[in-house]
Amino acid sequence: MDFLNPQAGEIQARSSSVGMIGLDDQVYNRLLRERIIFLAGEVRDDMANAICAQILLLAAEDSNKDIYLYVNSPGGSVTAGMAIYDTMQYVKNDIATVGMGIAASMGQFLLTAGARGKRYATPNARILMHQPLGGIGGTATDIRIQAEQMAITKRTMAEINAKHTGQTLEKILIDSDRDNWFNAEDAKAYGFIDHIATSDGQVFGGKA
Repeated sequence: MDFLNPQAGEIQARSSSVGMIGLDDQVYNRLLRERIIFLAGEVRDDMANAICAQILLLAAEDSNKDIYLYVNSPGGSVTAGMAIYDTMQYVKNDIATVGMGIAASMGQFLLTAGARGKRYATPNARILMHQPLGGIGGTATDIRIQAEQMAITKRTMAEINAKHTGQTLEKILIDSDRDNWFNAEDAKAYGFIDHIATSDGQVFGGKA
C-alpha cells in the first residue's frame, strides 16, 4: 500500500503490495514522485487497493496535474479492475495510460479507460479484448444467478469499452465474443489507444 511519509514529505510505494516483488522499492518510490503508477502483473484485490490509493493520493497532492498509469498486465479480477476504473473516473485529474508488453482482458480495459488523447502503447505491445471469464458451479439456482451476473458484467464492460473506443456496443459484443488480439497499430485504429509511443517525450510532452 502507498502512504505519505509526514516527516520526509514524500510518497512511498511498497512493491510487495502490488505484485512487484523482486524490484527495489526505491525505484517505485521515485517513479511515484514523478506521478507514475505501474500496473504490472495480474489484476488482484491487493494490487487494486494499492493503485486506487496511489491515484487518490496523487490527486490530493495536485488535482490539475496528469497521472501516468503504465499497464503491463495479462488481466485478472473484474471487481478489482472495476475498482481501479471507477477511481480513474472519480478523480479530476487526467489519467494518461501507456500499454507495454501485454494489456490483455482487464489490462486492455484499463488501458482504454485513460483520458481521451492521452492513451498510448509502445510499438511492440499486444492488446487482447475478450468477454469476461468465470467458473460456474453449485445448485441449479446458483448456476442461473451466476450466469445472469456474468451476462450483466459482460454487457457493462462492453458498454464501457464502446464509450471509450467510439465503437458501437454491437461491434464490441461481437468482437469480444472470442479472444481478439491487436498490435499497436490495430489498437490505435480500433480506438483502444490514441498514440503509439516511441519515446517518453511523446507521453510526458503530450505529443502525438
